[in-house]
Amino acid sequence: MKNHIKVLLAEDHTIVRNGIVALLEKEEDIKIIAEAKNGEEVLSLLESGVAPDVILTDINMPDMNGIELISTLKTNYPQIKTLVLTMLDDENHVNQALNAGAHGYLLKNVNIDEIIFAIKQITKEYKYICTGISLNLLALASSNPYSQKIKLDVDISKREIEILNLIAQGFTNSEIADKLFTSKRTIEGNRQNLLDKTGTKNTAALINFVVRNKIID
Repeated sequence: MKNHIKVLLAEDHTIVRNGIVALLEKEEDIKIIAEAKNGEEVLSLLESGVAPDVILTDINMPDMNGIELISTLKTNYPQIKTLVLTMLDDENHVNQALNAGAHGYLLKNVNIDEIIFAIKQITKEYKYICTGISLNLLALASSNPYSQKIKLDVDISKREIEILNLIAQGFTNSEIADKLFTSKRTIEGNRQNLLDKTGTKNTAALINFVVRNKIID
């Protein structure tokens, strides 16, 4: 029997929650096992025996917000991966979430393919930050005159450079696959290979690495 990635969804807006569930239910590798309106409901579900692999959570929720929830989960349920899905795109909230223990950070304007990719990435022990956030963080890092260039001894193919340029422009895996006339799964594999080759853990670090080393402009 095939193992699914079990997801608990925490989102206080019913319409948004229903929309995410409807989209994720079409993915054969992922199963929504419970839903909650806030962090307190999530903890009650966990105490009752619900055992997700991933909790997909908003930040702005009543009673217990996403940051408080992530911090509590890190202490009491460290085996559960947490993935933020929010409208909040500022560096402060990203840092708060990651420092609290989040394994990934997505904006609500991403498409369902990126949510699915992020869920799969964090269950493989990688962190994931969506491209929009990655580009914002890269712009901040690039404006820092004290940033250091890393020595590069990495063999990156022309095809991978094409993919890197498209990632840096903000295209999703599906869009890159369409542009390069290949499958989304192939692009996911290419992206993972690039993370492995460069020793980076997420898209933000990957883009930062290749720009600093002038692999792409």
